[in-house]
Amino acid sequence: MLTVLQFDAASASTLERLAAEGRLPTLSALRERGVQHALHAPATQFAAGAQYTLYSGIPIEEHGLFYPFQWDPADQRVHYMEHFEAPPTIWEQLGPHGVRTLAVDPYESRPPTVQPPGTLVCGWQLNDRVVLRSWDRPTGSLRRLQKVFGAPEPVDEVFGLHRAAEMLRLRRRLLAAPGRVAEATTLLLGDEEVDLAWSTFCAAHVAGHQFWDLSQIDPSGLDDDAVRVLSTALDDVYAEVDRAIGRIVDALPPDGDLMVISPVGMEINTSRADMLPEMLDRILSPERERSESSSIWWLRAAVPPGFRAAVAGALPAGFALDLTSRLEMRGVDWSATRAFAHPAENQGYIRLNLRGRERDGIVDAADAPALMDEIVDGLMTFRDLDGGEAVAGVARVGEHFGHGSRAHLLPDLVVRWTDTPTTALDGVRSERYGTVMRRGVGSGRSGNHTEGDAWALVVPGASQHADVRRRPHLEDVAATVAAVTGVDRTDMAGEPLLVP
Repeated sequence: MLTVLQFDAASASTLERLAAEGRLPTLSALRERGVQHALHAPATQFAAGAQYTLYSGIPIEEHGLFYPFQWDPADQRVHYMEHFEAPPTIWEQLGPHGVRTLAVDPYESRPPTVQPPGTLVCGWQLNDRVVLRSWDRPTGSLRRLQKVFGAPEPVDEVFGLHRAAEMLRLRRRLLAAPGRVAEATTLLLGDEEVDLAWSTFCAAHVAGHQFWDLSQIDPSGLDDDAVRVLSTALDDVYAEVDRAIGRIVDALPPDGDLMVISPVGMEINTSRADMLPEMLDRILSPERERSESSSIWWLRAAVPPGFRAAVAGALPAGFALDLTSRLEMRGVDWSATRAFAHPAENQGYIRLNLRGRERDGIVDAADAPALMDEIVDGLMTFRDLDGGEAVAGVARVGEHFGHGSRAHLLPDLVVRWTDTPTTALDGVRSERYGTVMRRGVGSGRSGNHTEGDAWALVVPGASQHADVRRRPHLEDVAATVAAVTGVDRTDMAGEPLLVP
């Protein structure tokens, strides 16, 4: 049996500090028994694409999914990610071979089209209509858990400045979530033998975004007590995850293999992606008068987060997601748009309106290199208002991911921001293109994903460590599952980290 415990979006620096303080006894003990590998992962450019690669073992250029709201060139519009075909998860791939799976809360996942052997539940510890939607197989599995442990709490994220009372409620929900994962996992493990158990601790992911610091909370409601409680929320959630992992480990067979993994990292938020649409607009249309923008960030800044949350909560989930998709890129004149900023909240994404690829494309393929050069040169002129560098570099996606079967869904340019904190940033300035002021506070996330820090802690039971001759990849996790469960992995991209 192989158990995969996903300490999702864990901050490497926070883990090291808490371990040194003795607050992560389970993880520290597992590190003494196993080997921890740094993983090459798509989070370097596409943080949100890491989950699909992790669960499938398929590289991002082969599945093309990298953001919850993504551009469809055939429709010339943004869709919620479920519009696009997803790669089969490893439990779907191995199901026909009789591999039995117990999965609890796979992040940014979808219900399998064909029920694999075992039990899968999502939206159990927490519920988010975008990235942690409720589904179960067999149907009724969630209802069974709710009868015993109660229903999950919603944690739907609304971009913008947060209120202290809202964040105190979120803290309580996140602290309870790891225990719910342990309760469901240990209960379901008692039903029958499984070959693969995969439990994801999503609370760590949410806590990293919202509680890295208190800079994105309305100070008017932050009294001394709230500051003291909220300032330790991230550490407290990590300690609860460690405690819950210990409960699950205690319930596993003594000869079981174990992996603890994190597919992306987390540190201070350095994103300026909310300003990228206007930065790009300045570069490509410097002569145009500007009174408004088609960017959804203008709307987010104009409408209070509480009102947006109330409206979204009153709408059916599918309708709300489609409405959000349609608001992205609203009002764009495609006959005059050569390139546009793709929806993003971490790295910046830019896509050319390419003739023959986009339905309404106007840029000839022969002109694309010069257009990308123009954009890159222009972006590099922008600096933060204090004079510090804003853009660390711009990667041309085709040079790294251009040969995959679904690489055409990826953006053409990825803007890498400098690693200076931006939660208090008011804007950016270019001597050539002028000043772009931030509308509102951006995403309202105080923490965001790093370019690296994906890792896998491998603790063998009946299996043994594989002879690893290259830097391990995120795809290797799925390959390890196949190897340990005895299923042929000839066609898989990854290499196993454990072998029987």
